[in-house]
Amino acid sequence: MLNVFTVDVEDFFHPTEVGGNLNPKDWDSLPSRIELGTYRLLDALSEQNIRGTFFVLGWVAANKPALVRQIAGRGHEIACHSHEHRLVYNLSPARFKVDTCNAIRAIEDACGITPRAYRAPSFSITHKSLWALDILSECGFTHDSSICPIVHDRYGIPGAPRHAHTITTPSGTLIEVPVATVQLSRDRVSPVGGGAYLRLFPYRYMAAGIRRMNQIENQPACIYVHPWEMDADQPRLANGAIARLRTYSGLRSVAGKINRLLKDFRFTRLMDVHSAPSQLAGAA
Repeated sequence: MLNVFTVDVEDFFHPTEVGGNLNPKDWDSLPSRIELGTYRLLDALSEQNIRGTFFVLGWVAANKPALVRQIAGRGHEIACHSHEHRLVYNLSPARFKVDTCNAIRAIEDACGITPRAYRAPSFSITHKSLWALDILSECGFTHDSSICPIVHDRYGIPGAPRHAHTITTPSGTLIEVPVATVQLSRDRVSPVGGGAYLRLFPYRYMAAGIRRMNQIENQPACIYVHPWEMDADQPRLANGAIARLRTYSGLRSVAGKINRLLKDFRFTRLMDVHSAPSQLAGAA
């Protein structure tokens, strides 16, 4: 079964645990390391002849347009990861629309591609920010990957569908593609799609979760990784024990785990797997 491989293209100072302590005006003064991790991912994908979906931060597109052109030139799908990596539920609808439009424009200027898939920073479309889906549809997006069906202190909509489904908004229909999870019990769902779970859990746990989705549930898995997770020597800017644990623990294991995933499973771009709304279950 073809699974979905995605990358959230952001620099080491953009993650919520780090960026929340910084003003975007200060980003230009920090030493960018985005090319290092991105090219490591691009090379790993090229070795296995795999094309994925890259959710590009608008700020990265505006500041590193050549990198975005390189991603697109290698046949990967260009998608949107907001402009300033701000949590959606901390924005007003008007501010969210401005941020989204800025990101679209920056990506278009960088590579000439209009993104059709969106992923919110830190999966921050929750019950508090479901209004964002209508704005995404209004802005021309056809796919979203922002709703995580888990319990978490920052994000998640517990009980949301675990597999790809359609969501109807006043402005149109979106295909929602959640990252991979496993149902451990009736009320407990655990992520296996990437991020801190990829770094902290053994590889066999993630692989078992993907196999369960593919072989038992007959569903593709959507996984994600960040370029900064391929860069174990990045500066440590996160403050506090929990923030540092979530951001930096297990960094040195990521490259090996990603290489194993790319060899053990079949992956492709999001649109190649989830292109037809008529084949999906609906969710109002």
